[in-house]
Amino acid sequence: MARALRRLPAEVEEALWELVAAGRVTGDGMSGLRALLRRSRRGTGHRRLRLLSGHLPPPAGRWAPWGEAPALGEAERLERLADQLLRRYGVVFREVLARERAAPPWRELVRVYRRWEAQGRIRGGRFVSGFAGEQFALPEAVEALRTIRRSTAKGEVVVLSAADPLNLVGILVPGDRLSPFSGLGLVLRDGIVEDVGPLGALLRRLSWAGPA
Repeated sequence: MARALRRLPAEVEEALWELVAAGRVTGDGMSGLRALLRRSRRGTGHRRLRLLSGHLPPPAGRWAPWGEAPALGEAERLERLADQLLRRYGVVFREVLARERAAPPWRELVRVYRRWEAQGRIRGGRFVSGFAGEQFALPEAVEALRTIRRSTAKGEVVVLSAADPLNLVGILVPGDRLSPFSGLGLVLRDGIVEDVGPLGALLRRLSWAGPA
């Protein structure tokens, strides 16, 4: 790339990272993006993205420009976000969105969900006890909740990263909140937190313990 553009490799790499940071370019690998995210979190005080060592990592993988996204009006954008949240959680109410920093205000989502409920697309009701206010759910989520309610505990184990949207400890699940930036993970057994720690250590402990 540098040879074709007749530029220094460092100039090409720096320009590439600026395009990635601006959302104009995407790659087919994660190693370069991880380096970019590490730089974004640490920060340098400079406008351009640089590594602590003073140079940029090689832009491994293949890179391509993002296609032009269609312009969305505010109403359509709101509906897409409302649909995305429903598909992510199955059941949506105010407390579920505590970690969704990019979510629209709840009052705006409620208007969309009320309209969809009137159209028969989703269900409204009280699906999760202990929380006040309106709740909305996909029909298949309601059926899944009924199935779970009728079933007995099976000792099912789920391992989550703290950064996973399903990390609702301290919000819906009893326990202290675990920051998505902590680098930790958690083990849930039948929906109850059983262990917290580095993901590698959690997986090793589970492998040593064997099946419950």
